[in-house]
Order: sequence, then C-alpha cells, then structure tokens
Amino acid sequence: MKNLLILLSLITLSINAQTNLKYDKRYIQCEDKWIAKQMDKDSTYVLGFIYIDAAAGLTLNYEGKFKIINNVFVRQNEEMSVFKVRLEPNRIAIAEIPEDRFNELGILKFPEWLTFYKENENSIERLYRWGFLYNGWDECAKALTYLEKAEKINPKYKGLEVELAYSYNCLSNYDKAVLVLQSALEANPADAYVNKELIYAQIKSGQLDKAAESFKKASEICNDKTYNGENCYNLLQAFYTNKDKLNFNLWLDDAKKLTSGNAVLTKNILAMEDQMSK
Repeated sequence: MKNLLILLSLITLSINAQTNLKYDKRYIQCEDKWIAKQMDKDSTYVLGFIYIDAAAGLTLNYEGKFKIINNVFVRQNEEMSVFKVRLEPNRIAIAEIPEDRFNELGILKFPEWLTFYKENENSIERLYRWGFLYNGWDECAKALTYLEKAEKINPKYKGLEVELAYSYNCLSNYDKAVLVLQSALEANPADAYVNKELIYAQIKSGQLDKAAESFKKASEICNDKTYNGENCYNLLQAFYTNKDKLNFNLWLDDAKKLTSGNAVLTKNILAMEDQMSK
C-alpha cells in the first residue's frame, strides 16, 4: 500500500510538471490573463480570457478548449462560438496559462479586442468602478490602488469616500476609515450604509462609546433601517468580548428585537447571554 501511494504521488507530480498548470488563482486575481479551468471528463481544459467590463463587471471570454498531448497544449476544433460569462464573487480555483504556452495555443498575450475595454483608463469613473469591483471580491488592497488614485482627482466623487472606507475597514485600518466616513457624513448624515461602516470602524478601533452614539443617531435619522440589527449586534458582541456585563445587559433587549428575523444572530446572542449570566 505504501509503495502504491508513493507511485501515485510520483505520477501526480509528473503530470503537474508536464502540464505546468497551477490551480492557485481566483478569477479576480487574473484580470487581463489567459486562464484554464479544471479538465473535463474527456481530459480537455476550458480556455478563457478574463477582463473587466465597466458595465458587466469581471467577465470570462470563453475561447474554446484544449488538451495536453505529449506535453503540448493543443487547441480543439469546436463548432461552438466564443461567448462571455459574467463572473460573480466566488472562491473557485483556476490556473493562469504560462506565457511560454501562448504559441502552442495560437493566442496573443492580449487579444486585439481588449483595447476597446482600455479606454479612459485614468478617468475617475473608471478608477472608482475598478475599486468598487475589487472590493466586491474582497481584494481590498488591490481596490485601494484604484480608489486612492481616484481620490487624488476628486476626493468628493460620489460614493468614493465610503468605498475607500470599506477598503480601510477590510484591511483593519480603522482610523483612516473613521476619518473618511466622518467627512462623508458631513454631506449626507442620513446615509445608512455610511453610518454602518462608521459604526463598524469605531467598534473595531475600540471606540465603543462613540460607536454607541453613532448607532443611536443613525437609528433616529436614517430612513433605511436595513443595518440596524447588524450594527446593534456588533456593539453587543464587542461588549461581550470585553466582558462588559453592564453595557451588554443594557443593549441586550434592543439587539434581540432588531435581530429577531435573523436565526444565526439570534442564536449567537442567546449563547452570549448564557455565558454572561454565569
């Protein structure tokens, strides 16, 4: 059995070495790259090119299939035409096609049609859109490379401040997030999403008194009540983590009411309450 396992391992390593394909990338990490998806039952691989369409978002341009024959990447003849697939955030693993295989597949590093999607690359609209998309895939550091460029052009561009704050919160840079969000609220104090990000940043930076004040104010002036339950739960959880029984009990009833429609949060609250009562 041991010898068989060793043999299988050697075969796997040999195959990986021959194919030169490493399934260690996500779609969002392959903008402007040729990629391969895991091979089908008939040992063929899907070939595609990933790019961002400003309107549609991250997109896979399906370019057919290929096989690996005697360590050569060979395109397969297909009647099916090229088509596009809009990609939603996911964790699917794909492989980037090595550049030394481009000639075998008959492809250029960048397809000629890609130039159409590269217009106005340095415009604030495009920089904001790309930052927004990368944040949506939780690639916040990459998002900042676009958003901070946009900020230099116009720091008050619509939606930019909260998008910057989202990146900062994602990267645990809460002080920067608070500053940007406070600025955003000067223009629109009743924006529920901006308030949510501010409360989150204040909680994470240990400013629980300020977070509680922000929550109370947002609850009063924001017509959109979508985030009230989440905000209150985050506060309660922070008091629980700090073993602050007094404030935990003060916020407990409100948290229960505001999260009553969320079974997961309700279960977590009951578990925290049980622990705090001991």
